Amino acid sequence: MFKVESYKGKKEENYRMVQKQLVALIEDESNSIANLSNAAALLNQFLDEINWVGFYLVDREELVLGPFQGLPACVRIPFGKGVCGTSAAERKTMRVEDVHQFPGHIACDAASQSEIVIPLIKDGNLIGVLDIDSPIKGRFNEIDQHMLEQFTAELAKYL
Repeated sequence: MFKVESYKGKKEENYRMVQKQLVALIEDESNSIANLSNAAALLNQFLDEINWVGFYLVDREELVLGPFQGLPACVRIPFGKGVCGTSAAERKTMRVEDVHQFPGHIACDAASQSEIVIPLIKDGNLIGVLDIDSPIKGRFNEIDQHMLEQFTAELAKYL
């Protein structure tokens, strides 16, 4: 059973606690959709000032909506389009301070102001991306990026 924790430490300590919670939630489960669902719910509970968190999964040459928390979202995103498609095509994290300044940004939720997208890679293969939106410009910093990259690396082991 999951117990909601109070995150009162430094940002890095809190992220490490969330990563431990992730492993506890998914280590005995082999179903990827269940694991991605719990990962999205865990991040939604942990992160403040966000309005959407979830996964887009590779389906040929595009991303298709996977488990998420938030308002209904765009279902398909071609590689190279928007923040998610660019992250997938380049296989690198995209941290966008102001989504309205990102060329080709796909606005699924008009409230979103900033975004971070981290590719999910296992055994050298792109599985999908973790996408997190915030209604606050500049919400995500280097610490968030580094710790969320660790989070996705750990998650990918169980997919």
